[in-house]
Amino acid sequence: MHTSPGHGGPAAPAPYDLLVRGGTVVTPRGSERADIAVRAGRIAALLPPSGNGSGEGPAARAARVLDASGLHVLPGLIDSHVHFRTPGLTHKEEWSTGSRAAVAGGVTTVIDMPNTVPPLVEPAELARRRALIEGRSLVDYRFHAGIDTTRIEAMREWPRGAGSSFKVFLSGHHTAPTVVREEADLRRIFALAAEGGATLLFHSEDDTVFALLDRWQPAPTRYADYARHRPRTGALVATAKLVRLAAEYRVATHVVHVATREEADLLAAAAADGIPVTFEVTGHHLTFVDADISRLGPRIRLRPAIRDDPDRRRLWEAVHEGEAATIGSDHSPHTVEEKARPVPDVPPGLPGVQELFGTVWHGLRSRRPEESPDTLLPLLAARLALRPAQLFGLASRKGSIEAGKDADLVLVDAAAPWTMTPDRVHAKCGWSAYEGAPLLGVVHTTVRRGQVVYQETGERGEFGVPDGQWLAAPEVPAGTAAYGGTAAAAYGRAAAGNGHPEKPGRGHAEEPGDACSLH
Repeated sequence: MHTSPGHGGPAAPAPYDLLVRGGTVVTPRGSERADIAVRAGRIAALLPPSGNGSGEGPAARAARVLDASGLHVLPGLIDSHVHFRTPGLTHKEEWSTGSRAAVAGGVTTVIDMPNTVPPLVEPAELARRRALIEGRSLVDYRFHAGIDTTRIEAMREWPRGAGSSFKVFLSGHHTAPTVVREEADLRRIFALAAEGGATLLFHSEDDTVFALLDRWQPAPTRYADYARHRPRTGALVATAKLVRLAAEYRVATHVVHVATREEADLLAAAAADGIPVTFEVTGHHLTFVDADISRLGPRIRLRPAIRDDPDRRRLWEAVHEGEAATIGSDHSPHTVEEKARPVPDVPPGLPGVQELFGTVWHGLRSRRPEESPDTLLPLLAARLALRPAQLFGLASRKGSIEAGKDADLVLVDAAAPWTMTPDRVHAKCGWSAYEGAPLLGVVHTTVRRGQVVYQETGERGEFGVPDGQWLAAPEVPAGTAAYGGTAAAAYGRAAAGNGHPEKPGRGHAEEPGDACSLH
């Protein structure tokens, strides 16, 4: 990819700060040849292709030109499920390294999870959290708030623009002491979310099921036994409960990292029936199966556990058919030393934000080789950009390449294979479960709000200025609940399409535009 200054003389100031020229642009309508003109960090216009930029065309009037010839230009990806470990766990990851991994993978916006030390459960913690990140992030960002079961009423105290989504753990986690185990607490959370128009996001595994098994089974000593200690039953019991409560309270409910075919079936059926539920699948559950455990061991010890090939096939079907609303990385790094502990003590999680596009694009392309990238990339962009933006209150600024939106762009060679190696890992932990795995789609350039924040150089890349912004949720429209967002009302409307430009929807709840929701 070639970059050059514009050709305008000093007497004629450039009307555009940036022109992305000659690429195939992936928009909600499909893929089309176009130039993208950028002014003041926003997309000013999509223009007819301008050729080589000589003469008086748009390139002659741009301060900078990115030559995207032979490349696809996607909207900046939105990873709504990352753990950048700040504060308290920065020996594993921090915003400077995590955001480098993100932009190297084409991600320009992330939503960070609350299970840090301390967890993000108090509104007063928000200002401190933002101060720790300022000047360190290459990506724009938002947070999912957590909930302390001893202070559930604190959900009401979050200011507008901040408390639009709450992440709830139904199963124990060593960094999330606020696990919700009592039905009364869960009902109170749903009631407050309904009152405030907030979205609830769930780690959906039932601790009661796991505790019962732990009483009668010894702790696993082999990775191959781990999935039996975190059985699919635990996930299905929890998810069935969430579907029932979502229907009762009419609260937008997003289940993260769905790993089993039974959950996908249940959630798709519930959504088709008008219940306000959506779900996420992850890059690792779309990639790995139980047969990989003997090879990768602690690197893919995860919660939820890696399942079998029929589960993976069902998750891919959910992606193809638009049943899965989002694809996230669940970027959860641990150090090499932590992953080398004895089997029962190995922490669950893996890095994945840098690898997200490469692994998912490889998986999609290999499963639908008869379709062209021009057809498939809009489907992928819907799951990795458009739908997260719509679900999580970002669609007025992000998620698609349209005039007026933030100039978040990814220039990618969709046909180029690549392999992750330790020297290419930008996550602080320094390792990747995808080392040696086939990946597809080399990110050449990542642009965030009109600024180049990553350029591929054949080595570790070059990075821009870490001036990522906190993204406040939109103001609550008049007539809606006060402290959260508009998601609950939006989810109650008619079914809409699934984000594939050529395929009608399958009865899912309407995409709620700028509704405030996260996972």
